[in-house]
Amino acid sequence: MGELRLMKGNEVIAEAAIRCGSDAYFGYPITPQSEVMETFMLLRPWENSGMVVLQAESEIAAIHMVYGAAGAGKRVLTTSSSPGISLMSEGISYMAGSELPCVIVNVQRGGPGLGTIQPSQADYNQATKGGGHGDYSLLVLAPASVQEMHDFVILGFELAFKYRNPVMLLADGVIGQLMEKVELIDPRPRWTNDQIAEISGTWATVGKHKSRKKHVVTSLEMDSSIMEGNNLRLQDKYNRMKNEEVRFEAIECDDAEYIMVAFGCAARICQKTVQLARKKGVKIGLIRPITLFPFPEKIIAQFADNVKGFLSVEFNAGQMVNDIRQAVNGKTKVEYFGRMGGIIPPPDEVEAALYQKLING
Repeated sequence: MGELRLMKGNEVIAEAAIRCGSDAYFGYPITPQSEVMETFMLLRPWENSGMVVLQAESEIAAIHMVYGAAGAGKRVLTTSSSPGISLMSEGISYMAGSELPCVIVNVQRGGPGLGTIQPSQADYNQATKGGGHGDYSLLVLAPASVQEMHDFVILGFELAFKYRNPVMLLADGVIGQLMEKVELIDPRPRWTNDQIAEISGTWATVGKHKSRKKHVVTSLEMDSSIMEGNNLRLQDKYNRMKNEEVRFEAIECDDAEYIMVAFGCAARICQKTVQLARKKGVKIGLIRPITLFPFPEKIIAQFADNVKGFLSVEFNAGQMVNDIRQAVNGKTKVEYFGRMGGIIPPPDEVEAALYQKLING
C-alpha cells in the first residue's frame, strides 16, 4: 500500500503529477483550482526531481508552453477553471491537430462569463464536443473523488501518450475543494532523454540525427487533400478510443426500473439517492460515466431495452442529457434534472425530481 494522506482534490493533482514523474507544469491561478499551483510551490519539485513549475502570464501563454514541452516528448500538464479553459481552447485545438500528449485539468465553476466561483458542470459540451475550432476530440475523464483526482492524473498521462492526444480531467469545484483520504503512489523517476527518444522519438523534437528525417511539430497543412487525410486519421483515432477506452460504473442497475445518469460530484449525490429510494422499495439504479468522451452509449442503450426511463442529473442547464437521448434512441423516456449557479442539491431533492419527472410524471 502506498502512503495514505488526507488531502484536497486540488492538492492531490500536484502531488500525483510530481510522483508520477511529470516534467513540467504551466498554469495561471483562477478560483476554484488555485491550490494546485500553491501546492506545487510548497512542494518545490524543481529542487528534488528537476520538474519545471512556472506561473505563466496568462492561460493563453500557459497552454502554449504546454504545447512546446509536449512537442519535445515531455510529460506536461496544466490546470485551470472554466473561463481559463476557454482562453486555452485555441492552443488545445493546436495540440490535438499536432497530435501532442498532455493532461489538462478543468475544475469547473459556474458561468457563463465570469459567473461565480461556485461549483458547476456546465463545461460538459465544451470538453466533449471539442471546445475549440476544428474536428477534434479530447479524451475526457470525470473524477468523482479525491482518489480519482490522483489516479486520473496518472491514467491521463498513460492515455495521452498512447493516443498522442490531450486528455482532460473534467472535475468541479466540489471535488477540487473536497478533502478525503487518498492513497498516493510511490514516486517514479522522470524519463531520461534517452527514454524520451525511445518512447517518443518517432514524432517528438528530440534532437537531430542522421538516421532519420527531422520532425516538424505543426497542425498547419496547406494542401487540402493532405489535410483531409490528416482529419480522417484523427477520426480513426477517436473511433479507436470509443472502442477501447469507455469507462463507467453501474450501481444497482441489474434489477432497476429507472436509472439515473450522473458524473462527478452529481454521481456521489445520486448514489445516496439510490439508497433512499430503494429503502422505499423503488428500484433505482445509477450509471456513472467515468469517460465523458468516449461516452458509455452502448451500456445505456442496453439498459434502455429494460427500464422505464432515465434521469440525467447534472449541474448545468442540461448537456449530457442529449448524449443519453441519442444512446436511448427513443426506446424509453429520458428526463433531465439540474441546478445552476453553484447550487448543489441534496439527495432528497434529486429523489423528489425522480418521482416528479419519471415515476409519477
